[in-house]
Amino acid sequence: MAKTKPGKKDLDSYAIKGTNKVVRPGDCVLMRPSDSDKPPYVALVEKIEADHRNNVKVRVRWYYRPEESIGGRRQFHGAKELFLSDHYDVQSAHTIEGKCIVHTFKNYTKLENVGAEDYFCRFEYKAATGGFTPDRVAVYCKCEMPYNPDDLMVQCEGCKDWFHPSCMEMTIEEAKGLDHFLCSDCTSEDDAKRSMNTFLVSASLEPKVRAFIFMV
Repeated sequence: MAKTKPGKKDLDSYAIKGTNKVVRPGDCVLMRPSDSDKPPYVALVEKIEADHRNNVKVRVRWYYRPEESIGGRRQFHGAKELFLSDHYDVQSAHTIEGKCIVHTFKNYTKLENVGAEDYFCRFEYKAATGGFTPDRVAVYCKCEMPYNPDDLMVQCEGCKDWFHPSCMEMTIEEAKGLDHFLCSDCTSEDDAKRSMNTFLVSASLEPKVRAFIFMV
């Protein structure tokens, strides 16, 4: 009678070879690409298991870089931005090169120093269709683009919107030197109010409800 091969067993952790780092389910890792010219792949580890020969495999959920998505990289995508995809895979644990941190968008924008292992994610991505969740986000500036944390923006003291210096015909150096800023719309409104003889009790501006909608 043939012997039944022992089944797979789940592991609590895996030590990355050549390092003192330990990977556990729920961690984000950098995985070696087949093409050495490409940056490492980023994945969320869902499960770690070993077979009867002690070969360790990891079940992962891939993060996509913007350039790997159907729509490609857009102006508002940050250099360290990733999309959490619905693409799952099983890979050899030997392809893990290191660990990284994928922050929420909000937490990433609060980092004082962004390290090589810091990334952020604000969208989930459907690999087959190119769809995003959420499929719309707030936009800013005259160009009506979502916020890119890599770009300097200045806030208008009137409407409280944020603007790219280039869209306001300013250099980065000029923007950094500003003590106060009013956008062109609010500057026109301010001039108009000063020319009025009546006292304006309340000038409540309607908030600009705008969104960037993803089209595939």
